[in-house]
Amino acid sequence: MNDFLSFRKMITPIFIQVIFWFAVVACVIAALISMFGGTAASFLSGLLMLVIGPFVVRIYCELLIIMFRIYDELVAIRTGTPPTGQGFPVIPPTQQGYVAPGTGGLPPQGPPPMGR
Repeated sequence: MNDFLSFRKMITPIFIQVIFWFAVVACVIAALISMFGGTAASFLSGLLMLVIGPFVVRIYCELLIIMFRIYDELVAIRTGTPPTGQGFPVIPPTQQGYVAPGTGGLPPQGPPPMGR
């Protein structure tokens, strides 16, 4: 409950899915109203809205969800715990340190090299 009140637990990703379905229904209704509104131009614009509208809504909602997943990843990096989202590969730490990918399970020796 404390995480919820201090805004460390995000509830918006749950609502994004609900918003997506409401927006898709709104696109379909607006497209149908436009299609049967009268002129040929409104029929074509309504047809275009019916086909492209749900894709645009989906892309927008996916971008919003990506922002929350980036936040989960940053929290995981900061705290050293696996992210809460599913589908992310977690490289387990060893007793001696971080296991770098492609090293055969051997932790890196010494400090990491400095950039230029």
